[in-house]
Amino acid sequence: MIVVTGGAGFIGSNLCHQLIKEGKQVVCIDNLFTGDINNIKSLLEKENANFDFIKHDIIYPIEIIGDIDQIYHLACPASPPQYQIDPIFTLKTNFLGTLNMLELARKKNATILLSSTSEIYGEPQVSPQTEEYRGNVNTIGRRSCYDEGKRIAETLMMDYYYKYSTDIRIARIFNTYGPRMNKYDGRVVSNFINQALNNENITLYGNGNQTRCFCYIDDQIDGLIKLMNSNYIQPVNIGSDHEITIKELANIVLKLIQQNNSLIIYKPLPSDDPTNRKPDINRATNILEWTPKCDLKTGLLKTIEYFKNFL
Repeated sequence: MIVVTGGAGFIGSNLCHQLIKEGKQVVCIDNLFTGDINNIKSLLEKENANFDFIKHDIIYPIEIIGDIDQIYHLACPASPPQYQIDPIFTLKTNFLGTLNMLELARKKNATILLSSTSEIYGEPQVSPQTEEYRGNVNTIGRRSCYDEGKRIAETLMMDYYYKYSTDIRIARIFNTYGPRMNKYDGRVVSNFINQALNNENITLYGNGNQTRCFCYIDDQIDGLIKLMNSNYIQPVNIGSDHEITIKELANIVLKLIQQNNSLIIYKPLPSDDPTNRKPDINRATNILEWTPKCDLKTGLLKTIEYFKNFL
């Protein structure tokens, strides 16, 4: 049995679909705070004997009957507008939720993978960011509930390994996009696509020269599964290393949607918004034999087609 926390969310639901496709038995746990039951609706409607959904908040312990082989721990609000709604809840999810999942993994002798984040690097002073880089994080900013929450979650993972020999995996996920993204999650890809499809102006924050690297969801899922099935316990960056500015992304989206009415407008940059993000993925390439395969244009076209369903 494989447990996926946050399994109705963007990455979690795509992971559930892939695991079911591979013939695995999956238990999806989600409190639906930011997850969407529609993301797993087809799995539920098929009355799939290999798929179960449990509505539960992981800040509280949970007992699951039966053997568990793997736990993908993905539960946590992941975009700034979402995790800032209730920052204390976000911190609880990262600490108490991770603690409860580690206890479950220890009791069941299961392998547990934590979905950590590039945000643990804060405002990086090096580029690209290697896993050895310890980061430059503001501990008292508006984003700290997520950044520091994920950092303490990583610490918990390592301490369970040191104290109990729990079989752990740590994935540092960089910006991921694709179908099943929440239309209103406030992330830049979904924002730009929605604005362009609705003939609205494209909103850039700051001067638009901030850089990001965008990884298509299928590549991200492939990386997570390969990491889980490895025997590597140290953190691994999983993301694209193709770096572009946010302004470049906006122009690409406008060109793909062939939208000529939207203008690019600028608003003040939110506090602690990183100026750059670029993962060093040599560890993933060398240890997992993983590299992203989907180019940005192809991935964006697939994402645009998905979002057209909501017009």
